[in-house]
Amino acid sequence: MKLHKTRFAPSPNGKLHLGHAFSAIVSERVAKKFNGKFLIRIEDIDIGRSSVKYEQSIFEDLNWLGLKYDKKIRKQSEHFSLYEVYLKKLRDLDLVYPCWASRTEIKKFINKKDIELNHWPIDPDGQYIYPGIYKGISPAKRSGLMLSGKDFSWRLDMEKAINFAEEKIKSEIFFSEIGLEPKGLRRIEPHLFGDIIIARKDIPTSYHLSVTVDDSDQNITIITRGLDIYPCTSIHRLLQIILDLPEPKWFHHNLIRNNEGVKLSKSTESTSLESYRKKGFSKKNIVKKINDLESFPI
Repeated sequence: MKLHKTRFAPSPNGKLHLGHAFSAIVSERVAKKFNGKFLIRIEDIDIGRSSVKYEQSIFEDLNWLGLKYDKKIRKQSEHFSLYEVYLKKLRDLDLVYPCWASRTEIKKFINKKDIELNHWPIDPDGQYIYPGIYKGISPAKRSGLMLSGKDFSWRLDMEKAINFAEEKIKSEIFFSEIGLEPKGLRRIEPHLFGDIIIARKDIPTSYHLSVTVDDSDQNITIITRGLDIYPCTSIHRLLQIILDLPEPKWFHHNLIRNNEGVKLSKSTESTSLESYRKKGFSKKNIVKKINDLESFPI
């Protein structure tokens, strides 16, 4: 019988809030429903913004919530060499190319085309679709830029990647949704992102590459996460096919929002779980408060 595994994967760059508690509780409940394991992963590839203090507070919050998780904790910063292996595979398949463009350069390039920035296509993350500044440069120019030592990133050639994956499985690509209605197969739409950054010169990975590799390496069978990450599922399913990684199922859930309808986040300094704890809230209080804002889906 297959052992199902779910995971909660916070970044140690701030304090957890009610939205994190909601997501973690949902993930644990899904694991229990399938008699599986609930895992914790610390997503700390952004070393400059990650903090041991915040990492410790994550576990203080999870323990306070009474969540039962596997004690083998995975930290992304300990697996850069593994991500490099998969990045090399993408390079060998000629599905990525180096790009030296900064966000400022991209904006200037768009403006030179006499197109107002507010008319340029935006990806689901709110970023300008990459206009291909360095995509078709000559081998000689590319070699010169490589030798210059200038910082660069690796971008996924999205059109080529989609064609490669569809040819590989001889069909269109779908992912399996078991959380949101309608449940079942949903067609992926990675083209909405354009040629995304898949790794950087100094860090051989990105959010998209690392989580896809991690979920495979940890044998995650059900990926639970909020609707804000829903569009990324298309990229991750695409990478799974290209990199010969197993296919999980996805359980997406709604988000916790404030009175103005804005999702809770660290950037807006939403009230932390630590603050609730210091005010004397219990786990029961927190669960009720969350359920009043957004009903638990399981």
